[in-house]
Amino acid sequence: MKKFSAAFCGLVESFQHKSILIQWILAGCTLIAGFILKLNRYEWITVIMCIGMVLVCEILNTCIEKLCDLYSLKNDERIRFIKDLAAAAVLVSAFAALIIAMLILAAHVG
Repeated sequence: MKKFSAAFCGLVESFQHKSILIQWILAGCTLIAGFILKLNRYEWITVIMCIGMVLVCEILNTCIEKLCDLYSLKNDERIRFIKDLAAAAVLVSAFAALIIAMLILAAHVG
């Protein structure tokens, strides 16, 4: 039960980080759009997996940034590289989610 409690606390704390909060807001907008478009079961599964993928990447990116900051706040090329890679993971997942969203939207509009 303690592990669930810690995970829930982490989830609540995620709302306090701007970059993660933006992803939560976008996820909410996506869910609303899904209801408006009346997505089918498979589209919902895909949308929820995409939302989860982007949120997980953003949360892990924030964790990596915080860990790097614990190590050093000085300009360090190695830390910049690590942070850039973590940010790239978010970008790749967001692009994949965007492409999937466009494909689902095209099926409903066209």
